[in-house]
Amino acid sequence: MSESRWSDASGGGRYLRPYAITGGRTRHSQHAFTLITQIVSRSVDDTDHEALEPEAAKILELCRDRAVAIAEIAALMDLPVSVVKILCGDLLNTSLILVQSPPGKESQPDVELIERVMDAIRQL
Repeated sequence: MSESRWSDASGGGRYLRPYAITGGRTRHSQHAFTLITQIVSRSVDDTDHEALEPEAAKILELCRDRAVAIAEIAALMDLPVSVVKILCGDLLNTSLILVQSPPGKESQPDVELIERVMDAIRQL
């Protein structure tokens, strides 16, 4: 993985546009990731990741030891969240990551309970 391919030789940082990283795609067609969707790498062996683009390999590296949220990956890689979602969708399609979606509606707190708590706090 050569960083010179993705960085400005003068040390000015990355010059590759986000749409080039995703091949012009603006969203992933099959997966609906949220900012808090957790990603973890399936493999601890980096040798099978040599054929990946640098950004995809970096995602696998970040998620090797622990689950990491999409928003955190984007922040750590200094990439737009939309780009990270597309890259994670590609990694999921190739079975290189596991995804833990945020809790569904059934595990969200009851609105009535929240209103009762707020009323009790106001009475204090």
